[in-house]
Amino acid sequence: MRALTPEQRKFLKAQAHALKPVVMIGAQGLTEAVIHEAARALAAHELIKVRVLGDDRDERDNHFRALCNALDAAPVQHIGKLLLLYKPADTPRLELP
Repeated sequence: MRALTPEQRKFLKAQAHALKPVVMIGAQGLTEAVIHEAARALAAHELIKVRVLGDDRDERDNHFRALCNALDAAPVQHIGKLLLLYKPADTPRLELP
């Protein structure tokens, strides 16, 4: 799991404000298919929102950590049922402060 500075996290939150969720974790939880789609989305966009269906906050936290670990992504924010992940591309499109 990658680490971000508070300044980088603030910058990424601002960049993600207008983004729509591109991956959804449904009733079956964090499956290999979900991880694969999240990896594809991160490779294409660097910064993605993931929607988690379910009311258990602890379960959403676990999904967030597991997804970041599986993808070597940085956890940016977990607010409600939305998770925000960042992983720089080989040629980064976002210039972090």
